[in-house]
Amino acid sequence: MGFEMALTALAESGLSRASVLAPLHVLSYSALLGAELYQTFIMTKVCYESLPRSAFTTVQKRLFPIYFRGQAAFLLLTAVTVPPHGPLTLQSGMDSWLPFAVAGVTALLNLLIYGPRTRQIMVDRIHQGLIYLLVKSRASANFEVVSFSNRDLERREGRKRGSPAQPTDDMMRLNREFYRNHAMSIHLNLISISAMIW
Repeated sequence: MGFEMALTALAESGLSRASVLAPLHVLSYSALLGAELYQTFIMTKVCYESLPRSAFTTVQKRLFPIYFRGQAAFLLLTAVTVPPHGPLTLQSGMDSWLPFAVAGVTALLNLLIYGPRTRQIMVDRIHQGLIYLLVKSRASANFEVVSFSNRDLERREGRKRGSPAQPTDDMMRLNREFYRNHAMSIHLNLISISAMIW
């Protein structure tokens, strides 16, 4: 209701709704699509290739909640500013509202379900690796402080072939859960991007 009142006040000032909504729509759509493409295809790849695994995990668990919230907010702003009549314009036909509905559902699934699940499993995997290293250290009667390294965790997770360390059943279960939830999150994000390009 406040949005309609603001548009009415702007219309009374001599500006048409379309002249106000069009630039806002272009800016919000550009921010939405730009953020989606940058985060998905540039930022994640550069971080994965450049950072040690522990730093990559820390960055991702902090960055993706912000990204998913921003994605949902920009999607809403983009839908509200569709010219010439704002959200009423989306009622003109299915081809108008369907991309927003698809992108909205996928963004909300990532924001509320798959993003948090993936983040929690990522943390659980690290803890499982740390528990293994601590038990391994105590079993060898070596009570030194064990430093956590990417190599040990990768060996623990069974990531490197020919590695003598085999993953435990708990780690294999966490890996399966992580891959399933992470794949779902990736696919939902790609569907959201595709809907916005459509």
